[in-house]
Amino acid sequence: MAKNTQYHCQQCGSVTPKWVGRCEACSAWNSIVEEQISSRPSLAKSAKSGRKIEFSTLEQESSKQGLVRMLSGISEFDRVTGGGIVPGSVLLIGGDPGIGKSTLLLQLACKLSHNQTQTVYITGEESADQVRLRGQRLGLKDSQIGIATATNASDIAETIRRSPELELLIIDSIQTMYLPALDSSPGTVSQVRASAQELIQAAKANDTALIFVGHVTKDGAIAGPRVLEHMVDSVLHFEGDRSHHFRILRGIKNRFGATDEIGVFEMTAAGLQQISNPSELFLAERTHEVAGTAVFAGIEGSRPLLVEIEALVAPSSLASPRRNVVGWESSRLAMLTAVLEARCGLPLSGRDIFLNVAGGMKIQEPAADLAVAAALISSVTTRPLPSRSVFFGEVALSAEIRQVSQADQRLKESEKLGFERAYLPKPRKRTNVKLGLELSYAENFSELIDILGGIS
Repeated sequence: MAKNTQYHCQQCGSVTPKWVGRCEACSAWNSIVEEQISSRPSLAKSAKSGRKIEFSTLEQESSKQGLVRMLSGISEFDRVTGGGIVPGSVLLIGGDPGIGKSTLLLQLACKLSHNQTQTVYITGEESADQVRLRGQRLGLKDSQIGIATATNASDIAETIRRSPELELLIIDSIQTMYLPALDSSPGTVSQVRASAQELIQAAKANDTALIFVGHVTKDGAIAGPRVLEHMVDSVLHFEGDRSHHFRILRGIKNRFGATDEIGVFEMTAAGLQQISNPSELFLAERTHEVAGTAVFAGIEGSRPLLVEIEALVAPSSLASPRRNVVGWESSRLAMLTAVLEARCGLPLSGRDIFLNVAGGMKIQEPAADLAVAAALISSVTTRPLPSRSVFFGEVALSAEIRQVSQADQRLKESEKLGFERAYLPKPRKRTNVKLGLELSYAENFSELIDILGGIS
């Protein structure tokens, strides 16, 4: 079979006819790699080998009975996957090096083995003895799981086909897998795509759940072709700051459950321990009220989560004042400071602004606008915000404070943790939920500043 040469970008998977130093699609430098690609048969020949597809309806019973979710025993992991692992599903877990992906999956495999689930852990980066050493350190040496070191995707796929009793297979990592039929080296776009396809086809035919570990780029995206994320059923991202002791497993894509769910774990000497109430963890070190701090009542997936937002506004000696943001969008902070200064007269120009979400948590929802604004106002006025209070609400460019979803859940979580007052936008309709919190409504920033005691 004839072969031709193509040049693939290892960051985004785009194809170029010749080598270039910088990818035109993703602007990555030195990411173009030459690969030998076998030419495909002509369309005329492939059309003759096709067959008619038989269709079924939604009312028709499944040909395979008993496809129930596998509960891992790690409730935080089950929450993110939508209630457990679906047989025959494929999960992709990405995260920074050393964040704890292999530790989490080894603990997961051992937990499932205790439930009489046939589990195999295949590593392409470590030897079997190294995996055993980590298992002994975590106190998992009594677990009956299969361990192997392999990188040939064809061998692994054949093992799946010949093992009908196999229920879960973990591949660590997909970037180390290769197919002998391809001339390119492991980790290239063609190898990752073809190896994943071979393993996925074998796993789905055998109803074996498959978990891939994926490397990430410096931007946090999963390395390899973008199509890899479309091939799998769920994409999970394991994130966290090495300077903090907790880790967050976040659902990015899930065909069998809700997205944007999070599971919170704490890294200890005995491995990862799940945190059932993460709000207490993020607020554990909040002992007294300080100017420039506010508690935000947020929602991550279906879970209410309270975190502390810290702001510091200080005079700047630079021509362009600094805007340093950790855990929030810097563009959102720029918009918020412009609204506060233009609409409310809050003196922010010519000052450095530092914003931090305590504990390394990353907030994405716009409901944090009100909490960030309250922290900035408190820092400028040097007056602490009212004790035991929470904030949430979205801010418009007109300085109007708008409603956010799931307000009742936010308030219930705040009351459960001992908070006494909540600052929020005025609701459009009355709620039947009876709470013990004192509610303070503000329709715009001017009303919020008046409630908090003014600027002067």
